[in-house]
Amino acid sequence: MRSPFSLGIGVAILALSVSASPALAHHGWSGNLDEEFQISGTVESGVSLAGPHATMKIRAEGQIWDLTLAPPPRTQAAGLKEGVIPVGATVTIHGHRNRDPKRFEIKTERVTWNGRTFNVYPDRK
Repeated sequence: MRSPFSLGIGVAILALSVSASPALAHHGWSGNLDEEFQISGTVESGVSLAGPHATMKIRAEGQIWDLTLAPPPRTQAAGLKEGVIPVGATVTIHGHRNRDPKRFEIKTERVTWNGRTFNVYPDRK
């Protein structure tokens, strides 16, 4: 039979591990190159505002690129919402490529489409 104390410790550990998961999923810029990267491509998967960061996918240079945008509230504040840029549209992406050249991922600062720029990280230079 378990004591109320050990049960309480178990519940506390579970609560901490669940609450830490979003923080661990949230990542910074250290996994990306320092220099600015620009690429143009076709939207494969439109903006998604689910998760700790908004995301989208483009096809460029024969690859599917995963784009990590700002957190959803910040991405929406920049005017970039789900459905704004249609699948199949041509976009230009400005940001920082993943340090691993085998990973086609970009931490995105700006998305340009149809003459409009969505600056999701306006404070980054």
